[in-house]
Amino acid sequence: MKTVFLIAYIAHMLAIAGILGLLLHQWNKSPRKLSKGVMHSAATALLAGLVMVGTYSSAKPDETLDHTKVGIKLLVVLAILVLSYINAKKSELKKSIWLTLIGLTVLNILIATVG
Repeated sequence: MKTVFLIAYIAHMLAIAGILGLLLHQWNKSPRKLSKGVMHSAATALLAGLVMVGTYSSAKPDETLDHTKVGIKLLVVLAILVLSYINAKKSELKKSIWLTLIGLTVLNILIATVG
């Protein structure tokens, strides 16, 4: 199970980095357009996170899972997924939505690394 956990962890990290990279790629674009990759990366991060939670007790038997942290991260990635789904087919991505998606992604990274 440690191998499954490690693969899910790597996929989760790559997916979150993919979200941030695809959003930051739109920095100087006018008009900004949301890449469908953001939605796919968010779905991958969600799935990998669920696999990590499911295999956590087998992969790390000496540690306890922080369910509050996991719950908040779940809500944040769901918000990213919903916002990206709503805006995927729009011809222009509003700056406020773009900044919100970047903020949520950075928040998810901070929650994972702090504490």
